[in-house]
Order: sequence, then C-alpha cells, then structure tokens
Amino acid sequence: MNDQLPSAPPKQALGFLPFAVGGASFIPLLGIPLGIVAVIWGLLTKRKGRIVLILLGTGGILFSVLLYGGLFYFGFVKRGGVYDHLRVKLAQTTLQSLVKEIEFFKLQKGTYPTTLEELLPPTADSFVSVYDPTQMHLRDEKSRMFYYELQSDKEHYYLLSVGPDEIPFTSDDIVPQFSPQEIARIGLRIRNQ
Repeated sequence: MNDQLPSAPPKQALGFLPFAVGGASFIPLLGIPLGIVAVIWGLLTKRKGRIVLILLGTGGILFSVLLYGGLFYFGFVKRGGVYDHLRVKLAQTTLQSLVKEIEFFKLQKGTYPTTLEELLPPTADSFVSVYDPTQMHLRDEKSRMFYYELQSDKEHYYLLSVGPDEIPFTSDDIVPQFSPQEIARIGLRIRNQ
C-alpha cells in the first residue's frame, strides 16, 4: 500500500497576454487604465506569475503618475527653465497682437480703450487675448490681464506683462517689440525701467 498523499498538480503559468497588458501599462496615457487591468488580473488569478503581474501593473501606474506629475510640476509650478522661456515668448506674441487690436479699436471708435475689457469680443467668433500667460496660478484665482494704462492725454498708453514680480515698470517686464519708427506712429509708449 502506498502511504503517500496525492500531490497537487503544478500551477499553470500565466500566458503572454497578461504580461503584455502589464508591459503596456508603461505607455504614457494608457498606463493607468492598463495598469489597473493588470493589477486586477493578477489579484483574480491563482496562476504562477501573478505577483510579477501585479508588480508590473503597479509599476506602470507609478510610472504614469510620476511622468505626468513631473510634467505638471515643471510646466505649471517650477520657475525657470524652458517652460518659463516659452511663456515669455507667448506673452511677447500676444502683446504684439494686442497692440494691433488696440490700434484697430482706435480706428473704429476714435479713442483708445480705457480698459482691456473693452477689447474682449462680445461673441465667440473672434479671439482677442488680454490675459498674461506668464501668470502661474494653481488655485481658483482669476487670470491676470496684461498691464494697460491709458495716459491722461488719451492719445498714448502703456501695455506690458508685469512678469513674475507682478509689479509694472520693473526689469522683469515683457513689452511689445516694435521699432522706434513704428512706435512713433502709434500710441504705445514704453517706459525705460
């Protein structure tokens, strides 16, 4: 008589598909949903390799969180670097366009606008941006408009981005770039810091 107990059959290994899903969880944008699928798949199965699948899915989720968290931090929170340079370039381009809108406003109405709000379009057909893209805010604060000051003679104005210090007429201001000949023909004035 045989005294040995019957041995349990060996666990079958997971196939290729679960590991393909787990590996695909490292693809940006798809990573979190595919990582969740891989983790759940690993938790629900009893097959060999389930722990590796759970770790692979968790790693993909963490990779996506770190990747997008880093992009958010360097794009919206951290000062300095390439993103600040891009915001400055965007502000410069927007200011150039805004000067043209202000001058066109004067041609149409005969006077310069007293505030930038007067330039905002009443319909969604046209696009005029009066908001400063260099402003960094994460809270529910209102977007900051460019600094605009109509002079007392009503024939000249200042227009600029106040920069990170949020104080006009300092060294970090961004001003529209026009030649002296162009500035002589329009109402824009640029104050030396």
